[in-house]
Amino acid sequence: MVQKSKINFKEILDHSHIANPYPLYEQFRDTPVAVQEDGSYVVSTYNEIVFLLHDPRVSSDMRKSDAQKRAMEQMEQKRAQMIAQGQPVPEQEEVEPPFIFQDPPNHDRLRRIVMSQFTPERIESMTLHIEQIVKEHLDRHTQGGQIDIVDDLAYPLPVTVICQLLGVPREDEARFHAWAELLATVLDPGQIQTEEQQKQIMDAGQQIRAYMTQLLERLKTNPGDNMLSGMMRTDDVEGPMTPRELISTAVLLLIAGHETTVNLITNGTLAMVRSPELLQQLREDPDLVITYVEELLRYDPPVHFRTRTALTDIDIAGVTIPKGATIVLVLASGSHDGTRFKDPEEFIADRQGNEHLGFGSGIHYCVGAPLARIEAHIALRELSRRLIEPTLAVDPPPYRDNAALRGPRHLLINFKGLVN
Repeated sequence: MVQKSKINFKEILDHSHIANPYPLYEQFRDTPVAVQEDGSYVVSTYNEIVFLLHDPRVSSDMRKSDAQKRAMEQMEQKRAQMIAQGQPVPEQEEVEPPFIFQDPPNHDRLRRIVMSQFTPERIESMTLHIEQIVKEHLDRHTQGGQIDIVDDLAYPLPVTVICQLLGVPREDEARFHAWAELLATVLDPGQIQTEEQQKQIMDAGQQIRAYMTQLLERLKTNPGDNMLSGMMRTDDVEGPMTPRELISTAVLLLIAGHETTVNLITNGTLAMVRSPELLQQLREDPDLVITYVEELLRYDPPVHFRTRTALTDIDIAGVTIPKGATIVLVLASGSHDGTRFKDPEEFIADRQGNEHLGFGSGIHYCVGAPLARIEAHIALRELSRRLIEPTLAVDPPPYRDNAALRGPRHLLINFKGLVN
């Protein structure tokens, strides 16, 4: 039996709900697996999401969905019409999807190569550097006044770190920042509505791939102690990365290496400044930041939903998801499921047994999770310790127009000074 949702997923994509989508998620959980008007299936409850994240019948490759196949057919028909009418037809660039949008066995090979460079030792070696970056950015505001957590800390910190890890010149940040924002919209179907928007995204993809091609050529000639140089040298048992795979992986790591961490740090600051009790808890017990970040990943995560494709008919929660259907896994809703978490709408800084979905689950569990945790631990510990009497200048803050990678565009905090 097909279960219709009480509400349309388009409501979640509507920017008017972005400051607090959680009441909508609660309504969705009344129907754990709900078909939408476009034929997609929204999954909103914890057990069902985890089941599908671990099910090999569920694909991360968007090219396998019926919706994507229809879109490609339409593009081919349009190209054929343009050719028949004698119109110039732009060349189609052959693009390799990043490994997070691929299935085994190729996903596993590419992930192994990335993880051979993204080692715990390499990440831990960045700890002192991360502490220094946080200190330098906060020290610019010793007189107090107002700080924008996004522009003044949450964005520059992970960008600086991922650039150093990958071997990307930090001075090129201004170039790839705009590309990254455009490409991040691909994860949020509500934003891509016109041909002009599609063209902008395609142009951004071409430009960042051209940039990475040039950078990888330079690193091939002059390799350094960085991840991109290491990935070019790594020869996996199933073969090395091809040039196109290297480019798509480099682009993914650059974008994913900072976009989500910006939201994590910003959401964490928002939670503590909204709650004097939380702020005081962190000041009295700095080590609490470990479980605080885990609760943050459950309570207000940086990634709210991901899409998958059914490779065959899948029976779940009394519903049959048909082969080729798009599946929307609302991770943030699953982490608020009262059947899995006690008092799910409360932020409990020392919550135990917190198996949230903030970094996903299964074979696509976030490769950058250890780095994101360290960056958030250090940034939030120092913010809670050093900001004197912080208050929100605007509440709710203005949010980015992206329901999938949800976070404030700016977070203005008034404060009276800094503790040394």
